[in-house]
Amino acid sequence: MSDSGDEGVRRRRGRRRREKKQRPFWQELPILIVIAAVIAALMVTFVGRPYVIPSQSMETTLHGCAGCTGDRIYVQKLSYYWGDPQPGDVVVFVGPPSWNTHYQSIRSDNAAVRGVQNFFSFFGLVPPDENDLVKRVIAVGGQTVQCCDAQGRVLVDGKPLDEPYARYLFPYVPGQPYGPGGGREFKPVKVPEGHLWVMGDNRNESADSRAHISDELQGTVPVDNVRGKAVFKIWPPNRIGPVRSQNAQAN
Repeated sequence: MSDSGDEGVRRRRGRRRREKKQRPFWQELPILIVIAAVIAALMVTFVGRPYVIPSQSMETTLHGCAGCTGDRIYVQKLSYYWGDPQPGDVVVFVGPPSWNTHYQSIRSDNAAVRGVQNFFSFFGLVPPDENDLVKRVIAVGGQTVQCCDAQGRVLVDGKPLDEPYARYLFPYVPGQPYGPGGGREFKPVKVPEGHLWVMGDNRNESADSRAHISDELQGTVPVDNVRGKAVFKIWPPNRIGPVRSQNAQAN
């Protein structure tokens, strides 16, 4: 082939490359949207997703002020692919049956709107329609938990816990059972294997394992109900920061 023929081939190839580079953005946009949606769905399914804090039961660890319910947290799933939740972890879980008495669906009654909500939930843009709660793990399967010692502290396997994250609004009154008015005491519960005993950091404002001690699980939560580990506060901006695990059993 002559030099002029080679030059013609090169020019045609150059034109084709330029034509590809000059594709309009509106033609590429649908492809980019699909790629972003697939990545988002994979992240939500396998890595983690944001959640809204539903109550003041974890103040001041999450919220920061009385009555606030606006914190958003990022909950990652990776830690529990290779192990179970540990004491001190802050976890998001689906409430067992006895925890769901007052739960109301967050979905619209309109079938079309509900379908849109479910669709966007798949990509992490709308919360899932389930009773997701956030508490701290106090004891795990095989351990016995109860309250209280002479100082009003929770005991795990007979060892009192010094819990820097716990907030009590009322002084400890020996003999006063857990409930309204600031009572702390509850009977010993041996946590079944594959279950967790969880409590809110805001102890007098948390309907946690103590409030469900009479159910078929004695207030414990199956590990299978855990959605993930809370690791970061992502909203509001003045609250952005890590959510730390604090194992009081290690002290």
